[in-house]
Amino acid sequence: MAAFVGLGLLMLFFYYYAGTYQPTLQQVTINLQTVKVLNIDKINHRANLEIDYLLDNPTTVTSTISTVDYELYANGKDLGTGHYSVEDIPMAGRPALFPGGNTTITDTFNLIDTDSVSDVYNSIIKGESVKYEAKGQVTIESTLTFINKDFDLFLG
Repeated sequence: MAAFVGLGLLMLFFYYYAGTYQPTLQQVTINLQTVKVLNIDKINHRANLEIDYLLDNPTTVTSTISTVDYELYANGKDLGTGHYSVEDIPMAGRPALFPGGNTTITDTFNLIDTDSVSDVYNSIIKGESVKYEAKGQVTIESTLTFINKDFDLFLG
């Protein structure tokens, strides 16, 4: 019986200890760093965009990013959703956010030329000035806990 009580207290300690890191992880910031055209498929009216997010860790806790789910806008028009994920990779193999450091993660966004975004699509592939916005949620993890943090980022 004492073993079960001890195990329960140990689990309670880990639950409490892991929860103390959540406010620390909230300090990690994400910024939309660059959006650039990788390639253009003129036959199928598609383009691949490279989306770079800069993550800054001002804390003393090493952390990592497992997912970034976002909605991408250009000049106020919704271009679609994107998803960056390294959930299937063990934490040791993911991009690390070391204390006081930063890292860049890159996602490829598939942009499709439709009637509703045709003018913005043409501006993007021609290299014209475009104002981007990314709205979404990032999952930040440390060894014992994780948080989901909402973001609304602008570029241009």
